[in-house]
Amino acid sequence: MTGSDRAAVVAGLGAWVPPTVVTNDDLARQLDTSDEWISSRTGIRRRHVIDPGGSTGDLAVEAGRRALKSAGEERADIVVVATSTPDRPCPATAPEVADRLGLGGVGAFDIAAVCTGFVYALGAAAGFVQAGFARSVLVIGADTFSTILNPADRTTRAIFGDGAGAVYLRADAATEPGALKGLHLGSDGGQSDLIQVAAGGSRQRSTGRPAAPEASYFTMEGRPVFAEAVRHMAASVTTTADAAGWAVEDIDKVVLHQANARILAAVAERIDVPLERFPANIERVGNTVAASIPLALADASADGELLPGQRVVLGGFGGGLTWGSVALVWPDITAA
Repeated sequence: MTGSDRAAVVAGLGAWVPPTVVTNDDLARQLDTSDEWISSRTGIRRRHVIDPGGSTGDLAVEAGRRALKSAGEERADIVVVATSTPDRPCPATAPEVADRLGLGGVGAFDIAAVCTGFVYALGAAAGFVQAGFARSVLVIGADTFSTILNPADRTTRAIFGDGAGAVYLRADAATEPGALKGLHLGSDGGQSDLIQVAAGGSRQRSTGRPAAPEASYFTMEGRPVFAEAVRHMAASVTTTADAAGWAVEDIDKVVLHQANARILAAVAERIDVPLERFPANIERVGNTVAASIPLALADASADGELLPGQRVVLGGFGGGLTWGSVALVWPDITAA
């Protein structure tokens, strides 16, 4: 294959959430909230959280193992982990994940783009494959936001859950089902404070002053984030469909980052695509950040909602601010 004929093709899909479930009623016993308050505002009724001592890397290993099994493969040339909750600030989580998967020695690195991390990781992986630098890449989105939430914050604790999802990409012809196409990425660092953990980085540490306790927790400005998420995801999906040579109305499924059920509905209305074409699992798992899109893919595939041959656009929006999307014709694969 020449460079123009070569593409990164989705050949395997894996997903994993930790077994411990926290329902809205569980939160209501700890905080001033209720199942009705949470579900009516977010569409979320339950989420999964890691047990004490668990880590993002643990979830990433299991999702990666399942993606390899789905693809019928034992090796990958590169491992990319999209996460904003790494096991440690240094080093990256991906090399240890690769080692635990028996892939030690391969290139491995993290990408931090919060809820858009999985799309950014797909873009990086596709570049390696299309350039001929790799024949296969294991892309994992994994986050454990339960570890960085303020225990007293009823809003963020209601929204976020833990999980991991992964896809196995292999080099093949650009005409093959599963070939990634029409990638679009964007950012707006001028609004970086809308979604953040203020403490723990060089900016705060260089002051020489201890951080306030609340500065170590994740914060989000809900109203402006909602508006920016709808605007940018809608525009990105449209841009990607056009780059893929598709009319927006011809998209069979739009699999977006599962941030909030209202956001999904607003994007659907904005691009004039029926909400029925937007697979959603947010009710069962909440916002799982970088794991959100692959988990939604795995659930939609298992439920028979996502079928081989369908035109699919994946899209995300997250801190940075960052956003992006990518298109593909869904391949005949089974999630593990």
